[in-house]
Amino acid sequence: MIRLNVFLLVEDANRAKVLEASKELTANSVKEEGCVAYDVFESATRPNVLMICETWKNAETLANHEKGSVFIKNIAILKEFASIKIEKFDF
Repeated sequence: MIRLNVFLLVEDANRAKVLEASKELTANSVKEEGCVAYDVFESATRPNVLMICETWKNAETLANHEKGSVFIKNIAILKEFASIKIEKFDF
């Protein structure tokens, strides 16, 4: 399995856009084949930090996810309005 922790650092003016894109991405991703878990979290101590935590069955299902139209649309928004840091774990 593959776990991604995607940290989003966002300015207050762009927070609503980034959160909306993250929620749309989450709502669609949990329905995809091979998605074990997918959620977005808001920091309780730093309002400018969000985290998407996702777990995929294997590299193939993650690659298919990254080719999907919902992912492509929303990752473009995240890249435009937030700084992104990704931690990847294979287990």
